[in-house]
Amino acid sequence: MTEAGQLFSINCSPGGVPKLPVAGALVTTHGLFGDSQADARHHGGPDRAVCLFSLERIRALQGEGHPIGTGTTGENFTLSAIDWEIIAPGTRIELGEVQLEVTSFAAPCRTIRDSFTGQKFVRMSQKHHPGWSRVYAKVLREGLVHTGDQVVLTPAGMERKGWLGTMFS
Repeated sequence: MTEAGQLFSINCSPGGVPKLPVAGALVTTHGLFGDSQADARHHGGPDRAVCLFSLERIRALQGEGHPIGTGTTGENFTLSAIDWEIIAPGTRIELGEVQLEVTSFAAPCRTIRDSFTGQKFVRMSQKHHPGWSRVYAKVLREGLVHTGDQVVLTPAGMERKGWLGTMFS
């Protein structure tokens, strides 16, 4: 089974947070062209080339009173209209010309503390709040992405069952 959504926001910065919206980006195995991380030891690299998060999770956190916004926690791609709970290591994500594979959940760090009331950034921890973490992904196919591109998810394990590339409306 696959699920379709939309690329709501593409976010970049020359280093650190917040990452600011751009209309489109070239995505390579090293990440988004023009985007950098202030802490290359803990962020970036081939298995953490892209960071993703959910617009619906951001809105829910705003509803809890947190001053979070798109890009304020360092995600490169903010996705909308998808079930974030199915996102896990091994999930394949196609957007624009690009194909990604989720490699891990992104541990929250103090650099994103200003996005949370009382600086309680642990609210985004997969360990403490399953299903509320950002994720890291590696790039399987490079290319261009644009805000508004369709996003197609293939849950972990489905690509081996012949579902990859299949989509329903």
